[in-house]
Amino acid sequence: MESATQKWTYSILYLAFLYAILYLLHTFFLHKLLVGNQPLRLKKNPDLPLRFRSDGTFKILQVADLHYGNGAVTRCRDVLESEFQYCSDLNSTRFLKTMLEAEKPDFIAFTGDNIFGSSATDAAESLFRAFGPAMESGLPWAAVLGNHDQESTMNREELMFFLSLMDYSVSQPNPPAEESSNHHKRGRNKNIDGFGNYNLEVYGASGSHLANSSILNLFFLDSGDRETVQGIRTYGWIKESQLRWLRGFAQVFQGQKQDLNHSHDALIPTTPPALLFFHIPIPEIRQLYYQKVVGQLQEAVACSMVNSGVLQTLVSMRDVKAAFIGHDHTNDFCGNLDGIWFCYGGGFGYHGYGKAGWPRRARVISLELGKGEKDWTGVQRIKTWKRLDDEKLSKIDEQVLWESQPSA
Repeated sequence: MESATQKWTYSILYLAFLYAILYLLHTFFLHKLLVGNQPLRLKKNPDLPLRFRSDGTFKILQVADLHYGNGAVTRCRDVLESEFQYCSDLNSTRFLKTMLEAEKPDFIAFTGDNIFGSSATDAAESLFRAFGPAMESGLPWAAVLGNHDQESTMNREELMFFLSLMDYSVSQPNPPAEESSNHHKRGRNKNIDGFGNYNLEVYGASGSHLANSSILNLFFLDSGDRETVQGIRTYGWIKESQLRWLRGFAQVFQGQKQDLNHSHDALIPTTPPALLFFHIPIPEIRQLYYQKVVGQLQEAVACSMVNSGVLQTLVSMRDVKAAFIGHDHTNDFCGNLDGIWFCYGGGFGYHGYGKAGWPRRARVISLELGKGEKDWTGVQRIKTWKRLDDEKLSKIDEQVLWESQPSA
């Protein structure tokens, strides 16, 4: 029979053997099992909730059609011959960093075609490079998909899930189940078309009367990619299930308005204004061909042949003041339809098509709170302008989109 000493010796040797195996696995093999050979770490989250600054402002940078490919090896399209030799995706990266430094936004909204799928060898790698400046900035950012993002190595569902896990992203694959009527129910809404439909609430400035109140809504919608209707290929569109989800919010806000009217609290806005972000324009934007717009209309509006009633829904909601879109890179105008402004971002990325000699550009949206006798009184004004990627980072087409009217 084995003595007690022998048993202890075997036990110690066995534990030493296990420790050696674990050490070898950790040192030489574990890093090879992780994505990108990087140590496992948790997602970095921004400070939440989103809120206005202490000076009563909230600034959004819209990045439309970044069209990122594979970095330095992906060449620019539609630039001057003198610019072409050294022009690549890195020009888009530099422009994004420049905009973040110059405008110092509180939030970044990417409105689709973030990567150019057909030029992106690996979707995950391209996403990390495309959104690199946003993640490095530590600012909260969100994205929707365009019609090209899914053409690489991820489908639309995988893309939105991946985006939601990136550092400082507040993107969501889809809204929580029954979000419009029950904010506490867990799970994701599977009865809504597309991926990347969600709402972000923006609160009042810290230390103010509005610090615990949501005073601005940012809606994000998936406008799809390509579909076939009666044998004809067309662009995607926002579906009825998505519009029903939006209308659910309007009903909740109307209920809140009645409650606040009874509370006699004049400093809390009764119905928060809302902004909408999606990629593919709606058919009614073609009506702006014959109206005055702010900015340039240089190409035909490329939209779906299906009109799903987006404009009617937004008008009926009464809280959406402006929608921000992309897709048509050489359009950068804002136009008004039935009291709602529709604004193109203008092509941002250098690998997307453009127009030689016409600088890439970005849109900025600035919101300002009204000032009462003692405190802020809710969103008072929404302004926008664009910046050109030229030597002066020129600021153009500044305009007021909406201004709160005093109650009678």
